[in-house]
Amino acid sequence: MNFTQEAAVLGPALTDLRRRLHAVPEVGLQLPTTQRVLLDELDGLGLEITTGTDLTSIVAVLRGGRPGPLVLLRGDMDALPVVERSGEAFAPAADSPFRDAMHACGHDLHMAGLVGAVRLLAAHRAELAGDVLFMFQPGEEGHDGAGRMLDEGLLGAAGRPIDAAYGLHVFSAGFPHAVFAARAGTLMAASAGLEVRVIGAGTHGSMPHRGRDPIPVACEIVTALQTLVTRQFDVFDPVVITVGSFHSGTKRNVIPDDAVFDATVRSFSPGAAADVARKSVALCEGIAAAHGLRAEVTFIAEYPVTVNDDAEFDFAAATIRDLFGDRRFMDLPNPLSGSEDFSRVLDAVPGAYVFLGAGVGDDFERAPTNHSPLAAFDDSVLGDGAALLAELAVRRMARG
Repeated sequence: MNFTQEAAVLGPALTDLRRRLHAVPEVGLQLPTTQRVLLDELDGLGLEITTGTDLTSIVAVLRGGRPGPLVLLRGDMDALPVVERSGEAFAPAADSPFRDAMHACGHDLHMAGLVGAVRLLAAHRAELAGDVLFMFQPGEEGHDGAGRMLDEGLLGAAGRPIDAAYGLHVFSAGFPHAVFAARAGTLMAASAGLEVRVIGAGTHGSMPHRGRDPIPVACEIVTALQTLVTRQFDVFDPVVITVGSFHSGTKRNVIPDDAVFDATVRSFSPGAAADVARKSVALCEGIAAAHGLRAEVTFIAEYPVTVNDDAEFDFAAATIRDLFGDRRFMDLPNPLSGSEDFSRVLDAVPGAYVFLGAGVGDDFERAPTNHSPLAAFDDSVLGDGAALLAELAVRRMARG
C-alpha cells in the first residue's frame, strides 16, 4: 500500500467533491443536502452505513479481511452562518438557497479528505488487519454534534470497543502550507458560556438614589472578571474570559431595570474549567449583592479540553514524518484557545487530533483566518490529508 501515490491519483476527484460540498453549505445538526452528497459518494464501497436519528450524521464501518483493532476516523460536516466574500468561483451563487452560509472553517475539505481515506482503505480491504469506523459529524460549530453522536451510540456502532481515534483539521492561516501540526496533551481549550443578568430598579437618570442602577454594577463585574483571571488562576494553567455582548437601557436619562452581558470562557485543564465555573458565578453574585442588587448567573459548560493521548500523539507524529518528511511536521509549543467537540471522542478513546496548513499563498500569518468570510483553502492538500488518515488507520491496526 502506497497511500500517498494512490491519493495523488484521487486528487482531482477529491477536489471536485470538495467544491461541490462548498457550494451547498448547511449549518447546524440538520444537513440533508450534504448528507445526500456523501451517501452517494460512499455507495458501492461495501460499507455498513447507519445515519443519525436526531441529526444527519453518517457512521460507516469498513470490515477488514483479518481480525484486529478498530480505528475511528472523523470528519465534520457543518458550515457557518457567514456570507462568503472569498471570491471563489465555486462559492454559493447570489440566488442560491445556500447563499447565507459558508464553509469558512474548512469542513468541506474534512469531508472530502475522509471520503478519500474511505476509498483508499476500501481498495485494500482484504489486507486490513482490523476494522475502520468513519465518523461524518454535523454540528461541530457550537451544536455539540459529537456529543449527539455519542448519545446515539457511536462508540458501539461497530459492535465492539474502539481502540484509537484520529481526526484532522485544516487552517487557512497560522500554519505554513501543507505542514501538519499537533502536540501531546492539551491541544485545544475547553469552552463555556457565562450569562449574567444584573437586576436593579429603574428610575429617572437625574435621581439615581431613587432606584438601583444595574449598569455600573454590571460594569464592575466585567472588570472584576479580568482580575479573577489574573489573580486566582495559575499563569501556566490559564483562563480566558471575554465579554462579547453587553446590553442595557433605552435612553440616556432613564436608569433601566437590568443589565445583561454574555462572555465566552476558555480554559486548558479540567481543574481550571471546574474552578472558573464556580468562582465566576460566585464573583458575579457577590458583587451584585454588595451593591444591594441581585445577579442571575448561568454558567454553560460546552466542549471539554481537547487532549491528545501521549502515545497516540507520538505515533501520529512519527507517521507524518515518515510519510512526508521532518519539515512537514510542527510540534506545537502551546495549545490553541479554540475549542472542538472531537474532545468528547478523545475523552472516551485514546487518539490524536492533527492540524494541517491549507491556506492559499505563502503569507500564512496575514491570510484571512478560519471563520472569516474571506477565508480560502487550497485543494492541493486533500490527497495528503486522505493519505495520512488512511495510513494512521493501517499502522494502528498493525500495532495490534
